[in-house]
Amino acid sequence: MSVVPPNPLVRFIEVRKSYDGKTDAVRSLDLDVHAGEFLTLLGPSGSGKTTTLTMLAGFEQPTSGRIFVGDEDVTSVPVDKRGIGMVFQNYALFPNMSVAQNIAFPLTVRRVPRAEIGRKVAQALAMVRLDGLADRRPQQLSGGQQQRVALARALVFEPRLVLLDEPLGALDRQLREQMQYELKQLHRRLGVTMVYVTHDQVEAMTMSDRVAVFSTGRLRQVDEPRRLYEEPDSLFVAQFLGESNALAATVARRNGMRCAVRVSNGATIEATAVGRCSPGDDVDLVLRPEKVAVGAAVQTCANRFAAQIAEATFLGDQLRVRLAAFDRDDFVLKLPNAAGQIALEPGSPIEIGWRAEDCRALAR
Repeated sequence: MSVVPPNPLVRFIEVRKSYDGKTDAVRSLDLDVHAGEFLTLLGPSGSGKTTTLTMLAGFEQPTSGRIFVGDEDVTSVPVDKRGIGMVFQNYALFPNMSVAQNIAFPLTVRRVPRAEIGRKVAQALAMVRLDGLADRRPQQLSGGQQQRVALARALVFEPRLVLLDEPLGALDRQLREQMQYELKQLHRRLGVTMVYVTHDQVEAMTMSDRVAVFSTGRLRQVDEPRRLYEEPDSLFVAQFLGESNALAATVARRNGMRCAVRVSNGATIEATAVGRCSPGDDVDLVLRPEKVAVGAAVQTCANRFAAQIAEATFLGDQLRVRLAAFDRDDFVLKLPNAAGQIALEPGSPIEIGWRAEDCRALAR
């Protein structure tokens, strides 16, 4: 995990972007990116994450607000004057140039001496493990190799900030997972600040120091992956980042961070209160499927309820069990595929339970 310094390298201040003057692609964005961290912008299509990245790169101008890189206000600074490295999903390599020429391009346009270009290109090739491929053309490389060339080109002029726009989206799953690992290792080794855009939740959780979750143009929550997963502060984040059981409920009573809520079938559930949850307020109750206990573990839970097994699905390392509970048939629990697991026959009754700490009542 990167050490987060007090002063951010990048700062978005009240940034807004509208393409038609009516709808905001990005609205009221306040976001800091700290030097040396790997920050991922995560969200569905149209959420504003790519627009945020392109404004930081300089390809788009904010409708209002300011963007700082270091102490410099770069809001109106041209792309080529920002000194930022970029890696695109389609790699954007020059097909008529060799690998070495592609990597050297940022140095050439900066009029770096030829001898220094040769040295830096050799270092970049070694850094991404492409030694011996300097004279090949992009079309002679695999997708993973082309991605490494694009990454080397973005890093060769030693920028303090590198932006990556879904750079692994065109790769197959196995290669994508390998490149995730390599990219994160490279980040740790170089210490360069990286801002990464993806719609893939697993990719974001795997690679990031922090994740910023976007939807409908707004930044919903930003935090470390584990905390973001364990402590979502909205129904959108809970459902977008992993799977959650969600129940509509009303607060019956509250005592500090603990509350009791009632769901549609009249059951009372002990939960952790998030936000302004007062008696009588409607809330969204969220619970991760893997937090639901069965068997002997239920005896220690604050919440214990009867349910019926509707379906059990084998997923290799785990079992996903769909239950009929709380007047619905889509309540889910997940169990590790381990020896001694209880029988899970459809139609069978089962007792389930969970801790109040694992169940969050989210203010609407």
